[in-house]
Amino acid sequence: MNMHFLNLNAKRTKNRFSIIIVALFVLFGGFWLFEYLDAAALNYSVSQPSKAPEGEMHLIVRVPDRVLELYDNGRLFKRYRVAVGKRATPTPIGEWNIVYKGWSPREVMGTRWMGLDIPWGSYGIHGTSAPWSIGNFASHGCIRMRNQDSEELYEWVPVGTPVDILGPKPGLNRVLRRGIQGPDVVILQLKLVQLGYYQERAKGTFGKDTEAALRAFQRDNRLPETGITDEKTMKLLQL
Repeated sequence: MNMHFLNLNAKRTKNRFSIIIVALFVLFGGFWLFEYLDAAALNYSVSQPSKAPEGEMHLIVRVPDRVLELYDNGRLFKRYRVAVGKRATPTPIGEWNIVYKGWSPREVMGTRWMGLDIPWGSYGIHGTSAPWSIGNFASHGCIRMRNQDSEELYEWVPVGTPVDILGPKPGLNRVLRRGIQGPDVVILQLKLVQLGYYQERAKGTFGKDTEAALRAFQRDNRLPETGITDEKTMKLLQL
């Protein structure tokens, strides 16, 4: 009787163990399959050479789509699925550049770090120790990649590579003037670029070039040349 009871318990334990193994296989197998199909779907229309890109690199991050695009001499070379900032900590839109590359501890930010010249914080493109977050609005503002993707991109793009981040535009709720930094300054600069008054990249710092562009816009529209975003100026800029 005792032997029969022990054998029954052993069978139950074995069955539970088998169920756990199958569940883990399904979980991780499904996760791998999702990653594979997602990457294939992103790049199905992209004709990629067998070798690494060799021309002038340019990155575009499309925040609403959670996608990073790599361009080689103006031609789309590859897309990557990424995680971007949460609502409370959004990824800053703007026209940035990679200014630093380095390896990072896997347990902190994956295995690679590509820092951006965003002036009001430490933001970058990096790997992750939380691969399940990829494809979501999950970060503190950085662009997260799967580790293998960050390692690939790290080898391809040099310091100085332009990184344009496109996404929802923040509101302009303060008067902007020389010396101010922030996402709202990016919006002003992008508008002045669109109107032909500003020729620099929109990097979110209100310097002398931004002030000169704003004064020129005010002068052409017969407004006082204050160099600040007063109410009449903002109305004419449609911001």
